[in-house]
Amino acid sequence: MLGQDGGLSLTIAQLVQRLKASGLHSQLERQARLSLHRPDIKLESLKEDIKGFLKASGWEKKLQNAVYSELSVFPSPCHPSAPPEHIKESLAYMRKAQGNWEKRILKSLNSMCTELGIPLAQKRSVNEQKELLNKWNEMGTDEPDLSLFRPVYAPKDFLEVLMNLRNPNYENSEQPSFRNHLGLIQVPLKVKDIPELKEYFSELDLNTGQLDIDDSAEVPPELFENEHVRIGQKVLAEQDSAAAQQYVRQGCPTSLRAELWALILNVSNQPEDVLYYEQLKSNVILHDLLVDSLIYKDVKLTASNDDYYFVFEDYLYQVLLCFSRDTSVLQHFAYNSAIPPKSYIRGKLGMEEYAVFYPPNGVIPFHGFSMYVAPLCFLYHEPSKLYQIFREIYVRYFFRLHSISSHPSGIVSLCLLFETLLQTHLPQLFYHLREIGAQPLRISFKWMVRAFSGYLATDQLLLLWDRILGYSSLEVLAVLAAAVFAFRAVNLMEATSLAAAEAVLADLSTLKVMPLLQIFLFATGT
Repeated sequence: MLGQDGGLSLTIAQLVQRLKASGLHSQLERQARLSLHRPDIKLESLKEDIKGFLKASGWEKKLQNAVYSELSVFPSPCHPSAPPEHIKESLAYMRKAQGNWEKRILKSLNSMCTELGIPLAQKRSVNEQKELLNKWNEMGTDEPDLSLFRPVYAPKDFLEVLMNLRNPNYENSEQPSFRNHLGLIQVPLKVKDIPELKEYFSELDLNTGQLDIDDSAEVPPELFENEHVRIGQKVLAEQDSAAAQQYVRQGCPTSLRAELWALILNVSNQPEDVLYYEQLKSNVILHDLLVDSLIYKDVKLTASNDDYYFVFEDYLYQVLLCFSRDTSVLQHFAYNSAIPPKSYIRGKLGMEEYAVFYPPNGVIPFHGFSMYVAPLCFLYHEPSKLYQIFREIYVRYFFRLHSISSHPSGIVSLCLLFETLLQTHLPQLFYHLREIGAQPLRISFKWMVRAFSGYLATDQLLLLWDRILGYSSLEVLAVLAAAVFAFRAVNLMEATSLAAAEAVLADLSTLKVMPLLQIFLFATGT
């Protein structure tokens, strides 16, 4: 077992290594060198004077935020001799299931290539490059024929895989806490119960003021809102990522959300970031990838038909096409149970030295993927900043919604948490739905996989995502899914089929997120 000190020193060493490779390290060095020419920097107290200068000029805070940002995605330290795959996922059967799922996705992609006679990647002709560059800001007007393309997979395909997951080391009946679990997920992972959730989400309780709650606490909502805005402005002035993360647990004022999220995610949109985005754009212009057609198709099938998001069609193409070329996204596979798919340069099949990651970012889009970006378009109107925010949210959180792992925020744990909450606290409803062939997870799975994007009204969705960032956890998605079932329980008890149950839950656009979460966690007899 790795000692606490050993684990800490290992983490520090890895952090230092990662920060040294970042742009911030060279900026700090440059600032330190420049400060040597200042009259208030003395040779006899050089070290202390430079530290004082870096603190006064705001660079120390930038370093703090960078460390905080790294720690938020850092895998928990493993024993130095542990194989690297254990950092990604400690359970062998989860790794195996993820590997099989990846093979299936790649097979689906390759067979589409073969059927359509289209290469995975090819260089665009000069005319095609010019054409794409000219219409870059109005790609939504383009109507390519996508009838032959199909999504590589849809959420329901993924659910079927998760339902078949089993731990080969023992039968579920041998696990006392799991013996009576009647849901679709049959792997015994540790998930929080209501008392643990109450403690974890304690800032959501009925006595703590929340934005978008009219009757919380004793403070009139407009007074709470004014004070909350004032504190939010102070947090922004301090430029402290940790404080911003704590602050958004009570919800973000609309006017401050874009800046607060950027602070939490440590996105500053420096000139070099804009340049990097432009480089990605030029890669899109140069090469045509098969996944481009999958992205087009997905946007057309989802966001383009959505009353809230159809106006952002152009932004979605720009962000997603650039994202597919971004090799920096590959870094998150260090703590993701998945392995980026590889393909071979034409004519070199099976020769490892000619294997390349495909797509370059290692992420094959599925049906609904573009909905991870769509809500962010309300907050960020500058493509490079919108891009960075999406990339950061994806590599911290959303990748967990479509990879198989035992992580508490992974989709398997979320499904199990949802089913356990429902079975424990609404047993009658759970059994009724099960009896009529309407297993609740069959309905809620699509909400959770998309982090409720496209199901809630946008203002409510952003309040939900505030809590994802505030708690650095996706568990709130499972709690909300259970709360929705609780809220519609009376109507669901009258349903006699899966179709009828789905009809009761077809429209979530009128729901208010915070009252639902508060009532489910704190106001019922749970």
